[in-house]
Amino acid sequence: KIISINKASAGAPGDIRGTIYKDVYGQIRKNTINGIYGNLENTEILNQKNVIKAAYKNEIKTGDAKIYCTLEDNESKAYDIEIKNVLDTVSTNKNMIIEVTDKKLLEKTGGIVQGMSGSPIVQDGKLIGAVTHVFLNDPTKGYAVFIENMIQDMMIME
Repeated sequence: KIISINKASAGAPGDIRGTIYKDVYGQIRKNTINGIYGNLENTEILNQKNVIKAAYKNEIKTGDAKIYCTLEDNESKAYDIEIKNVLDTVSTNKNMIIEVTDKKLLEKTGGIVQGMSGSPIVQDGKLIGAVTHVFLNDPTKGYAVFIENMIQDMMIME
């Protein structure tokens, strides 16, 4: 349940605060710079979600995409963003520069805020990555990690 949203502004990252009122679905086994990984134990959740294909990083292009996050009504909704740049960087979680373009999301949050990390990004019907960072000087922009990097990290889970 989302409790509050503090809007971001230049130099001041906002945040989304919430609490979880859900059943336990599994166990967290690894927390890395690319994501949180674990074992799904309650498979009922799989029947409730849509399956989406993942994109390789060479399929990602600059342009329109969607970010999914929960702001109100405890429902995940899609918001418009733009992939500004696809980076071939050494850093494993700063692979894309994204910009929030959705007027409703900008009105509510000012852009990317703390608490949006991990929000999935979809382009052309494929999962391409997740939000990782906000630019403090311009909260409408931030970084995202490739889903390919997240999957590689998951494969070496201990």
